[in-house]
Amino acid sequence: MIKSIGIFLILLLTAACSPDKAVDRPEATGPVMGQEEEGRLPHEAEIIAEQLNVPWEMVFTPEGDILFTERPGQIRLIRQGKLVEDPVFRFEEPFISKGEGGLLGLEIDPDYSNNGYLYAYHTYEENGRVMNRVLRLQQRESRIEVDKILIADIPGDTNHNGGRIKFGPDGLLYITTGERYEPQLAQDLQSLGGKILRIHPDGTIPESNPFSGSPVYSWGHRNAQGLAWHPDTGKLYSSEHGQTARDEINLIEPGKNYGWPVISGDQEQDGMVRPLLHSGDDTWAPSGMTFISQGPWKGRLLVANLRGMQILAVTWGADHTSIEHTSALFHHELGRIRNVTEGPDGSLYVMTNNRDGRGTPGPGDDKLIRLKPLF
Repeated sequence: MIKSIGIFLILLLTAACSPDKAVDRPEATGPVMGQEEEGRLPHEAEIIAEQLNVPWEMVFTPEGDILFTERPGQIRLIRQGKLVEDPVFRFEEPFISKGEGGLLGLEIDPDYSNNGYLYAYHTYEENGRVMNRVLRLQQRESRIEVDKILIADIPGDTNHNGGRIKFGPDGLLYITTGERYEPQLAQDLQSLGGKILRIHPDGTIPESNPFSGSPVYSWGHRNAQGLAWHPDTGKLYSSEHGQTARDEINLIEPGKNYGWPVISGDQEQDGMVRPLLHSGDDTWAPSGMTFISQGPWKGRLLVANLRGMQILAVTWGADHTSIEHTSALFHHELGRIRNVTEGPDGSLYVMTNNRDGRGTPGPGDDKLIRLKPLF
């Protein structure tokens, strides 16, 4: 049953404070600092599913259903606003769920109504090696089946598995990968670890990729877990876990090196790109992210924070690379937040992750919460 809840949203109004110039960037923003200010996101909140087991990603079907992953290996279904009790698909060996690994990203094909294709990113073990791969699944009537392995042998381990997969405006599939605590992998163009990859929906490599014959789209990443395209400009942004804080928001461009482990935060080196925004000495642990595409908050970027226990809201300057200000929504209200996504109707959907082994579960955790627009 859908439960209405009234959640007062606390915004921390902050200002960017570093005027320094970044490599390959017109402007960079250093640690954000500021003062507390109250405010409200113009949405009404309701819980649409609870007692979930570490939900990670959600997609919306043309029929109005919501499909979402749970890290231990299930795809779940919400139909007509109600959670279906039994999973619609369970992953089996060689699938494993270990630490931050397991069933992570999920994406729906742009032509899903005709082909029934879904895409899933998961951790597996083979010959004693832990890795990640992307599968294409196909839904036939009420059944989901594995159709094809699109890309495999992505470095994996207990932590730093990346895992976000999204279709871009170009119809290609983008994939974030981690470097499994082997930082040198991020600087190795022969490795799939510490990268953002781009492939066709059938797994083949686009000829327009920056490195011939390679799925690598950008490199020098530590553990990127968020992807989102600006609704007006089509520019791609990512969120990335830093080391000892210094979590990042990056503007992603093909072939660019984002520096890990050579640089982080405000450090510079020729040929490497500094982040547009980083957390300084604070830790956000950023994960899923979305742009608001309509209403009075149109154009703002929302980023789910795990350790930060908030949703970071970023307001951009006119050039979409400078930061006007940031604010924190749900600050310590919901605990660890894994994902925030804008739905087809303009509602925002928020996933908590208080059962992921690092949080403190409360009543009903984990939850999927809908924020219905009030405009």
